[in-house]
Amino acid sequence: MSLTRRTAAGFALGVALWGGSAVAAPTCTFLQPVGGNGSSPIVSKSVGRGKLIGKTNWNTDFFITQPYTSFKFFFTANSSDAQAQYPVEGNMKFSDGSSLQMFNTLMNPPMGTGKMFGPFASVPGKQATQMNFKVGASNDPAALGFSYRISVQGCR
Repeated sequence: MSLTRRTAAGFALGVALWGGSAVAAPTCTFLQPVGGNGSSPIVSKSVGRGKLIGKTNWNTDFFITQPYTSFKFFFTANSSDAQAQYPVEGNMKFSDGSSLQMFNTLMNPPMGTGKMFGPFASVPGKQATQMNFKVGASNDPAALGFSYRISVQGCR
């Protein structure tokens, strides 16, 4: 028996002796962005100016096509301004039209650095339909033009 097989067998025996069970790591899948072409689950954007009338480019939604037990949000800075703060928030949207804010923070990430938010558990009794990532600049004009990449994973 190889060392790997003996180690795995010993682990399983130890778990059994202690009355526990081995728990597999969750399997996570990237969600597709709304309006995407299906080729990439990663969205690249730049912070645009807010509008009095019409829509901003601050919100990005990701489709949920199957039940998941948790969700992870990923954010990476493609550019940076040491003087600017970037408001970043994540929301879970439900089939009944309601939503739940998962996080809301100001960031000043150096270029090329990222952050994972979560995992956030699904809400019992509610059907999540979309995850929403919002990156804006309404309170900090220096943040205009900041570019970033975002993605969301659903895990089971």
